Amino acid sequence: MSEKPQWLIREDAGVPVLVALALRQALGIRVPADLPSLRDLPVRAPDAAETTAALESQWRDYWDMTVEPRAHRSGVPLELVDGFDTLVALPASGAEALAEAIAPHAASALQYARAAHDRYVSSVGATTGGDAYRAYASAIAEFEREIGRRAHSFELNVQVLPLSQRGIWWIGALTVAVTDGLRRDIVAFDTAIRPIIAELA
Repeated sequence: MSEKPQWLIREDAGVPVLVALALRQALGIRVPADLPSLRDLPVRAPDAAETTAALESQWRDYWDMTVEPRAHRSGVPLELVDGFDTLVALPASGAEALAEAIAPHAASALQYARAAHDRYVSSVGATTGGDAYRAYASAIAEFEREIGRRAHSFELNVQVLPLSQRGIWWIGALTVAVTDGLRRDIVAFDTAIRPIIAELA
């Protein structure tokens, strides 16, 4: 007897992810190149002298570990960075430039990330409730009708973020970022999430 396919979708506006993006903006880091900046937060010029290739590379490793920690394990022990509570952990060796660069931005990054997360919980979280499930279920059902088979089991993480451009972007192997405004637009979100589901299912 074959098991019924299962899908697992987790949706959040994760504070660690928001902190990482706030730090990206504060440091003038350009990667990931296609991901827009956060709204209501100053954008530092990417030609800032301190934004070295090493700093960008260390931030990228930290970003990957923050977005998908199970897929991107550090080869060395992680250490919490002072000022970020338990939200930022960097490799004990090999991330010194990043640890030093982000220290002055701890308070502002935390404040921004927590406020953005609270907005998500009160607007998207509260208003959608069961609708959050329905939004994905309807896209999966539509995909199954089009393709003529059941969707394969899959996992998807969705980060709902206050990005400056409307859209949806892959930020990990099983993780997408979607603008908060697009997430609240039921019809547009259904259209945007369908190709993502088609890729996984």
